[in-house]
Amino acid sequence: MPRNPAEPPSAQEASAGKASLKALAKALAPWQPSTSKPKVFTLASLDPAAKPFSTGDKIRDKAAVEILAADIDGLQNLLYADKRYKLLVILQGTDTSGKDGTLRGVFGRISPLGVHTVSWKAPMEDERAHDYLWRIHQQMPGAGELTIFNRSHYEDVLVPPVNGWITPAQTAQRFQHINDFERMLTETGTVILKFMLHISRDEQRQRLQERLDDPAKHWKFSVGDLEVRKQWPQYQKAYEALLRATSTPWAPWTVVPSDSKTHRNLMIANLVRAKLQALKLRFPPGDPALQKLKIS
Repeated sequence: MPRNPAEPPSAQEASAGKASLKALAKALAPWQPSTSKPKVFTLASLDPAAKPFSTGDKIRDKAAVEILAADIDGLQNLLYADKRYKLLVILQGTDTSGKDGTLRGVFGRISPLGVHTVSWKAPMEDERAHDYLWRIHQQMPGAGELTIFNRSHYEDVLVPPVNGWITPAQTAQRFQHINDFERMLTETGTVILKFMLHISRDEQRQRLQERLDDPAKHWKFSVGDLEVRKQWPQYQKAYEALLRATSTPWAPWTVVPSDSKTHRNLMIANLVRAKLQALKLRFPPGDPALQKLKIS
């Protein structure tokens, strides 16, 4: 019989858990910009076709994602009952990098209780009348909730700099705003997981072509995607700058090699489950009076 997740682990389970976390941290190290030496990090040095979490067998990897997603579902129910924490998952990446696919593959099986997904578009007129983080703050998770961002406030340090709408000095100022904002969130109970879905230019070309070739995917394609694709080098440079500037001890970035959709889901699911497990969630104590209550 599986152990109740609210019960404390045995000494053997605790030891195995620590070993597992150490192995996870070692596997993640190359994919997380150093918070102490950010200038050492280069996005170009990371292979988007790599599969550091793969077993080498696609069928086994897919089965592992199913198991991990089921575990995340159970842990999310515990998060919702516990109420001590809030979890924000940020999915950021270029067009076709797999944000929607991650939502379906990793989070699509989770009970909707306490779970919210926010897909960010260009700000509306009333949103532009406020500071750029105003609309973001309104969508933060409440106690016990899991919120997943499909794109995020990081669009405001990608699109404007690439298009020359703000200066380098203003971009640096926004990096600091975001770091301070996320630090405030973490200090008030929000756990932040930030994933940059890293694909190659050739993989993006193939995925865009698939959208054109499949009538059922035409709704996903926009002519504007081709204009943005022409700015690929500029966006890669902008991503590298934000990863260096905003990977902090309280909200580090993880770059996820995403040319493989299965591996992308596997890596993210591993990290989300590990983070939820590390919170040592528990059910609140029950009312003693309920123990003798009988329903007639």
